[in-house]
Amino acid sequence: MRKLQMVDLGSQYQKIKNDIDDAIQGVVDSSAFINGPEVKNFQTELESYLNVKHVIPCGNGTDALQIALMALDLKPGDEVITADFTFAATVEVIHLLGLKSVLVDVDYDTFLIDTEAIKKAITPRTKAIIPVHLFGQVANMDEINKIAKEHNLFVIEDTAQAIGADFKGQKAGTIGTIGTTSFFPSKNLGCYGDGGAIFTNDDALAHKMRGIVNHGMYQRYYHDEIGVNSRLDSMQAAILRVKLPHLDAYNKARRKAADFYNEAFYEVPEILTPIKADDTTHVYHQYTLRITNGKRDELKEFLESKGIPAMIYYPVPLRKQKAYDTGNYKDSDFPNTNKLIEEVISLPMHTELDQEQLEFIKQSVWEFFSGYKG
Repeated sequence: MRKLQMVDLGSQYQKIKNDIDDAIQGVVDSSAFINGPEVKNFQTELESYLNVKHVIPCGNGTDALQIALMALDLKPGDEVITADFTFAATVEVIHLLGLKSVLVDVDYDTFLIDTEAIKKAITPRTKAIIPVHLFGQVANMDEINKIAKEHNLFVIEDTAQAIGADFKGQKAGTIGTIGTTSFFPSKNLGCYGDGGAIFTNDDALAHKMRGIVNHGMYQRYYHDEIGVNSRLDSMQAAILRVKLPHLDAYNKARRKAADFYNEAFYEVPEILTPIKADDTTHVYHQYTLRITNGKRDELKEFLESKGIPAMIYYPVPLRKQKAYDTGNYKDSDFPNTNKLIEEVISLPMHTELDQEQLEFIKQSVWEFFSGYKG
């Protein structure tokens, strides 16, 4: 059996090796390393795939979030609501810009931001909502957009883990005011370094963000905006152009592996398998179980003793991270997050999982729980 990995990028590369190698060599031969034709071509192709008017490539997914916020002309102290249960990049950029993050609970079954909690968190200072499409499915964008319209708020979709997912026929990242994504290598659409992109159907916002990513310039040496240096380099764009036509097949392979896991673990009483949210597809950036008998950490150790990697996303909620702990949050407002940080565990999930590997993972999980039963 091949060695198990959380993400097997090497095996994925072997299947598209010739195309990837040719794409990289083409950039080297052209010497157009920054803002070369590969970047523009990838932008156009991603716009077509997402059915969105504007894609603005940038340096990474964190920059994408920051640039999106910069484009909205928010003022220091303005509040941005987002989920407590997610990766820190989502709040990191809020604080870097002198804004205030307002963290709310998530739904226990889907891990997605709780829309009722959003409503309760709105104040006169609230200016934006950042729903995180966590683990591969889309938050309830109908309800979030409805809330945003009622309160005149911006909606920035964090689509780093859900590119290719649909919500009622629209692609994740194209439903709010602005969408953002990451092309970190382990993502469903990943490059071989850092990369990111921003999406919008708003012409004025798109124009502004195109300037921001390039030092605030629309014409060289004329700086109309306060900007940053955040460009997707041509090498990464060339790699993404090769991989984009495979994205739907990659997501289908993830769903197939998830279906196997779901069937394997559905009747194990100590396990809750992932629940798909209404109106969205699931692209399973992570396959995340909830272990309800208090043995999550022991299961992780057991699997790793058998050579099966497992990860805990995320062991500490953002409100309790040293950098973001304001002391103003009450644990009683986060019952679902509090349970999830004790229960979640993610199994290997990628496009190259084969039947032998899946069977070994299944049998190992069964072995662990049968031991506790008897």
